[in-house]
Order: sequence, then structure tokens, then C-alpha cells
Amino acid sequence: MPTTIDQDYFSDAYEQYCEVVQTLSTEESQTWEHGEVERTINRLGTELLRRLFQGHLDCRYASESYQSDVQGSDGELRPHRRKHTARKLETLFGEVVVSRVGYSTQQPDVSALYPSDGHLNLPTDKYSDELRRRVAEEASKVSFSETSSTIAQTTGGAVGKRQCEEVTVKVAQDFEAFYAQRSGQRTAASDDLLVLTTDGKGIVMHSADLRAATAKAAAQSPPSPQVRLSPGQKRQRKRMSTVAAVYHVPRYSRSAEDIIGDSREPPPRPAIQDKRVWASVEQTAQQVIASAFAEALSRDPKQQREWVVLVDGEAHQLNTLKATAKQHSLQVTIVLDFIHVLEYVWKAAFCFFPVGSEAAQTWVQERALRILKGQASDVAAGIRRSATLRQLSTKTRENADKCADYLLKYRPYLRYDQYLAKGYPIASGIIEGACRHLVSDRMDITGARWRLDRAEAVLRIRALRASHDFDEYWQFHKIQEFKRNHFSKFQDPERFLCA
Repeated sequence: MPTTIDQDYFSDAYEQYCEVVQTLSTEESQTWEHGEVERTINRLGTELLRRLFQGHLDCRYASESYQSDVQGSDGELRPHRRKHTARKLETLFGEVVVSRVGYSTQQPDVSALYPSDGHLNLPTDKYSDELRRRVAEEASKVSFSETSSTIAQTTGGAVGKRQCEEVTVKVAQDFEAFYAQRSGQRTAASDDLLVLTTDGKGIVMHSADLRAATAKAAAQSPPSPQVRLSPGQKRQRKRMSTVAAVYHVPRYSRSAEDIIGDSREPPPRPAIQDKRVWASVEQTAQQVIASAFAEALSRDPKQQREWVVLVDGEAHQLNTLKATAKQHSLQVTIVLDFIHVLEYVWKAAFCFFPVGSEAAQTWVQERALRILKGQASDVAAGIRRSATLRQLSTKTRENADKCADYLLKYRPYLRYDQYLAKGYPIASGIIEGACRHLVSDRMDITGARWRLDRAEAVLRIRALRASHDFDEYWQFHKIQEFKRNHFSKFQDPERFLCA
């Protein structure tokens, strides 16, 4: 049994430890399967950890020294001491009580100050640091309801669904500030390519959080008695998120035959470095694209590297990228994603050959190879000529004409022979994967209709985790919480909080 004065604060924890040992030593426990032993240790052990936490808090309160001349940032002195002022804290191990000394005035509209809250960096709500982190990480993976359930099943804490939503929003609030202060920290060899790519993905939203044009279309659509929205209705309930990625990659020179039409093994693909991906449903596409260029500029402020911008041909996105590059007087090479080009070629093939036929595959392979060799205009002319020679009807040749129009419209961005020789990427797999991972895998959960702040918070947490920045962000967030919740409340905070 503990004997020193300080250890007396942990007597309850010691009693719980003895109960754990006694329980595991009984004859009955010797007949348990290992799973039951695990469950028992987890249940009794969690309570032991809670009591240890409580003992530590009680010990700290007993050693808390009284302060004098406590003055808030409002200029008010708080001469009255309020001992044994308690607040509850929900932790990973269960609920504990934090006792501390408060300093107040006799004016009811002047809030009390608690220096110990600052020393512990307590949150404004009742949920502890590690419990908040666990909630945010879980909510970035599964629904808020499932997050609440998982917390209850795997920890000693309890957080309701609505509280899970609120905690996640609070945790994500320093996202922009974190990356702003990190500006310029990611650099790479000057001969590496600096790649930017963006895309859009719709998210089903509550009507109150739709953009104006979408909200108007949704209001004009007839009400549906169905619980779930049909595909057409979903288009009128979605708010477009913009996804962005910035990364470094060494050059990867190869030929058209390394990609299509040859059995040779292509050269080893270099690894992507310092990839950052993120998405926003709150910001406009212009704002996200501006952030992508700001991120790239922070990595290459003197523009010593070659910049490659991968696009899928969406007109608004392309125009915004070009305008932003011009605004910063940047020399960038815009590359149209070859996979999107290939989709048009396949649709054109089915104007001439049956779907799934070997002839269609051969036809696509030949034309794709020529496009990769920089002959997009010739391919477009040949497709039109074939449709005319075969005397296809306007309807039958529709996709062939669309393909030819597409190749001619975007031919300035289809110089794949040059891109391959210079080692540029020509496919936007990174941003496609980011759209799927950041947005679809979480935001498209069946039946989900998002509020704007919740959706934005989840996207931010997912982006931090996908970019392997969450641990560093968490430390930054804790510092910001301390400044917001404690440092800003005192007239002389370093005297009371930084001892």
C-alpha cells in the first residue's frame, strides 16, 4: 500500500490495481478463455487508468500556489479566490474531475480566471485532448454515428453524435493557418518537376448549404416521396468540392511504345515526393487553385524548376489555372490527362466496330500510339474521314465527331511526344485517387446530406492524414488552442501561464 503523502492521492488507483490482480488470480478466472481475460483486463484496466488520471489531477491541485493581482485582458483585477472550483473532463478512460483555484470579482458579468486551466491546456468543452483527437480521426473515416459508437466501444469515454460533429469542426479550424506557417519548408532538388493538379467532386448537401444556383434548381424540382434521392435529384443537391494536389517527382523519360503497343518493360517509375493533397467544399474553385499555386510557389519561390499542370479538360478549371498562372507571371506546361483522351477515342471506336471486339481494341491502340507521338490533329482528321467514307449517319458518327472536336480543341495540351521526352507525367492518377480517397470514400456514405462546416472539417482532417501531416498539425493546433482559450484571457499571461 502507498505510504508517502503524494502517493495517498493514488490510493484509489492502487485499490483498483489490487482488484485487477485479485480478479485474475481467482479459481474462476483460471477457466476463462483468453478473450474473456482480455475483456476483463480492458474493463478493469480502463478504470485503473481513470483513477490514475484523477489522482494526478488531485495531486496537482494540492500543490497549486495562490496568485495575487490576477488581471484579465479586459483590465479587471480579480482579487477573490474561489477554492475547490471543479469542472468535469471526459477522457479516454472515463470522466474525471479537475479541481482548481479560480479568481473573480463581485461583478456577475466578469468571468473568473483559472491559471491551472492554462497549465493543463484544457479545452473549452468537456472533452480531453486525446479523446478529441480520437474523435477527429474516427470521424474522418466513418459516420459521426459510427464514431460515437466506436468511442464508446473502444475507450472509457462517451461522446454523442452531435458532440462528435462539433469536436471535429473545432479540431479542423487551424488547417489554413497550419499550412500558411509551413510555407517554404518543403523543397526538393532543382531538377525535379513540380506538379500541380486539380479536379472537382460533388457532395450531397443540406439545402441550406447549397450554392445559390444549385439551391434555386433544387427548389424548382418537384418533391419526391422517396427517402433516397434519385441520380438526377442528387445533381441538384450537390455542392462542388475542389480537390488539389502538389508534389515533386523526378523526370521519367519514356517513349510512346513504352506505354502502348510494345511488350518491352518500361523504365522504373520514380517515386513521388512531398505530396500534399487537400479538398474544400467551402471555398470556390478559384480559391483552391490559388492555394495550390501558393503552395507551389512556397516550394519554388524563384521558379527554378519546371512546373507541370495536369488537367482533365474541364473548361472552367482550365481557364482558372491559366488565369492564375498569368497573374503570377508563371511559366507552366499544361498537360491534358491522356486517360481522358483515351476515353474519347474508345467512344469513337464504337462508331466503327462492335463493343468489346478485337478490331475496336486494335483501332484504339493504333490511334492512341499516334496521339502519344504528337499526331493528335492527324488522328482527328482520320477519324472524320473514316466516318465520311463509311457514310455513317449523323447519329451513328456522333461520338467520332466529338472525339475529333476534342482532339482539335485541346491540341495545344496534347504534345505528348515532347512531354514523354522531357519526362513529364501525362496521367492524373494522383488527383483521381485524391478525389476518391478524400471525397468519395467518406462523403458519399449512403444517405448522407452534409452541413457545410461538418463537410469542410472532415475533408480537412482526411487531407491532413492523407498528406501525413496530422501529427505535426496536432501539435500546432494545441498551441493555437492554448493561445485562444488561455493566453488571450490574461493581462500578463506569461506571469500566470508560462512559469
